[in-house]
Amino acid sequence: MRAFHGQMSDNQPIRRSLAEKQKQLRDLRETLANMKSHTAPALRDSVQKRIRQLEAELAAAPAMKAPPARGRDTAAGERAPVRSPRRRPERG
Repeated sequence: MRAFHGQMSDNQPIRRSLAEKQKQLRDLRETLANMKSHTAPALRDSVQKRIRQLEAELAAAPAMKAPPARGRDTAAGERAPVRSPRRRPERG
């Protein structure tokens, strides 16, 4: 069977949120700490490599998670006022 576009089996990386990455990092560190001395070196190296990748992603994450600016910027660089959302008319 062929996969349709966007299906998880399309060999695409899984996108994870910041919280999911932090959880995965904790889990991998715990896994590494619980590995026995006779664990295959290749397995140990792959876990350590993934830990380093996650640490690098999380170190770069504060730049990505900057809070969005409130209001809209105008052409002159001034901020337009933030409007409150419209309210539904009350039914009587």
